[in-house]
Amino acid sequence: MTDAWQRSFWFWELLFAVAYAATALLVLFDDLATGPKVVAEVALAALALSYPVAGRHVVKRADNSPANWAYVAVLVVCLGTAVFADTTASFALFIVCPLLFMLLDVRWASAVTALVILMEPVSAVTRGGWDNPSLPILLPMTAILVVFSVLAGKFTTDVIQESTERGELIRRLEDSQAEVSRLSREAGTAAERERLAREIHDTLAQGFTSIVTLTQAIESELDTDPDAVRRHLALAGRTARENLAEARAMVAALTPSELAAGSLAEAVRRQAARLADETALTVECEVDSPLPALGTAAEVVLLRATQEALTNVRKHAAATTVLVRLSAADSGVRLLVRDDGAGFSPAGPTEGFGLRGMRSRVEQVGGRLAVRSARGDGTELELEVPA
Repeated sequence: MTDAWQRSFWFWELLFAVAYAATALLVLFDDLATGPKVVAEVALAALALSYPVAGRHVVKRADNSPANWAYVAVLVVCLGTAVFADTTASFALFIVCPLLFMLLDVRWASAVTALVILMEPVSAVTRGGWDNPSLPILLPMTAILVVFSVLAGKFTTDVIQESTERGELIRRLEDSQAEVSRLSREAGTAAERERLAREIHDTLAQGFTSIVTLTQAIESELDTDPDAVRRHLALAGRTARENLAEARAMVAALTPSELAAGSLAEAVRRQAARLADETALTVECEVDSPLPALGTAAEVVLLRATQEALTNVRKHAAATTVLVRLSAADSGVRLLVRDDGAGFSPAGPTEGFGLRGMRSRVEQVGGRLAVRSARGDGTELELEVPA
């Protein structure tokens, strides 16, 4: 059965209860001797009680086990007893026929359905003989009811089966998408690690080797050639600064440990909480749930922008309140960091990475960055990256 069928199972059980109550009342007020009516009522009560005791579990399990046939036998016996005691009890077919199609495959369910529907005319013949005045009407109606029940049961079974297959296909597609996303993330991480390893080998490792060589040369020349020592010190300083610039450039693309340990939303909340803990600022953090799925590079850009923006607030803004908002945008995810601090002129010169580094990282992932600020009017940074 499908999840949708399981969720709407209460509707079937409501129909079961209403059909049983209506049939029991019709039998109770039927113009018949007390004895047959009692037999019919007892048989109907047994049919109704068998469902919550055992039938419900068998139906919901839906595994075509021998227990299904055992419950079918209980239904047929109870219905047959009630119908042959009082033909009016045949209204219980509204309960039994759907149950047969829930318990058996279509071919067996159709055969047993035809059998139980035929109980009504057989009961009429048994009680009144072939001269029973109701037979001319009852026999055509029985034939129509058999055809209708079989076709309706087949249609309902096909719908449930198709829904089941469709639900299974959707689950498989979702699993495949999750697997593709995981493999894509792993491939991206592996590519970043390989790139980083190459850059470390080609830049930082070579630079540190040069610094070690210069240090050894300085040690040997310290007492004999002061001019060479000064020259080598200047060269070592320049090499170290170049290595620092290379390291900063690589940090911009490295997957942060904050993302490796959790989601982007959790990492942004931690950054906001850390600022609140380390300062006297009032920091409000708002994160939409769920956020659109992002690639590793885009998540790194958002996290680094959050870190840079909060660092600037701590160092330069002289603010009292800060708002950090991470929300879903039309085409991706938007980050907003707003403070009520001193503000600055965005067109003025900036030092270090700052806004220039942030803007460069955003452009690399196809995003956009906007900074709105003025002296004494706080700062608002808005960054959006595509999903």
